[in-house]
Amino acid sequence: MARGEINRSGEMEVFVRVVEQGGFSAAARASRMTPSAVSKLVARLEARLGSRLVTRSTRRLELTPEGCAFYERAARILADIEEAERSAGAGERPAGRIRISTSASYGAHVLAPLLPDFLARHPGVSLDIVETDTVIDLLAERVDVAIRAGELKASSLLARRLGDTGKVIVAAPAYLAQAGMPRRAADLDAHVRIGFGYARAAEDWPLREDGREVTLPPSARVQASDGEGVRRLAVAGVGLARLATFTVRADIAAGRLVPVLEALNPGDRESFHAVHPGSGGPLPARVRALIDFLAERGRVT
Repeated sequence: MARGEINRSGEMEVFVRVVEQGGFSAAARASRMTPSAVSKLVARLEARLGSRLVTRSTRRLELTPEGCAFYERAARILADIEEAERSAGAGERPAGRIRISTSASYGAHVLAPLLPDFLARHPGVSLDIVETDTVIDLLAERVDVAIRAGELKASSLLARRLGDTGKVIVAAPAYLAQAGMPRRAADLDAHVRIGFGYARAAEDWPLREDGREVTLPPSARVQASDGEGVRRLAVAGVGLARLATFTVRADIAAGRLVPVLEALNPGDRESFHAVHPGSGGPLPARVRALIDFLAERGRVT
């Protein structure tokens, strides 16, 4: 390397180790460097980028927002480099068990129909699927890949976008025949609005009526623990539900559910991502294979 040339991948690798090992001393041992050399390297990196990446204290090391963003991109770049080298060489066949955490809705309507093709393409891979709509700790639960809905919070997780979907209020024809078709936002006060039995980032029902935003909470009278439970209750005629479009598209086409108040739909959309823990080393071939497959076939609309 010429004098003065910057080894960006080397800097990234050391910085990623600092984050994942939790400090300079542990990263130094993993990198076979001295703690002083690691500290100086991170300081040079910060100076070159013009941003503080970590906050140093005597007890712990914390990432700044800029450091968190740089870590996520650096870990992804290092994984991509490793994958490119593996692809150019003898290669590695995906094998082993993949533990997946997914919402019940994504699992039923997107993931399950795709799994026969994925398993046929990768015969050495086995799957362990956990369906839950609550956000779990991937490391504590030993999850390889999680499918998450909504905007992601800053974290050490790496993410691959799987598209986004609209929202629609629906009800069964039998329920509407008994309770009546609501025409305005105020009409919803007389209806059963099925809610979710856990805290969600976007829980209220937004509507746009007469040029202004109207927000209504779901009723507490009927709740379910996941999106599929809410959908089944709506199909059974229990009440109104506001759900992701991809989960009720087939029900609407078959006449099991009817869209309600579409003229007041604000058009908000919910994004989906496949997320996985960051790693200073290469991403396992089995995990990379699943994420690539979902990015190709598992997108929501």
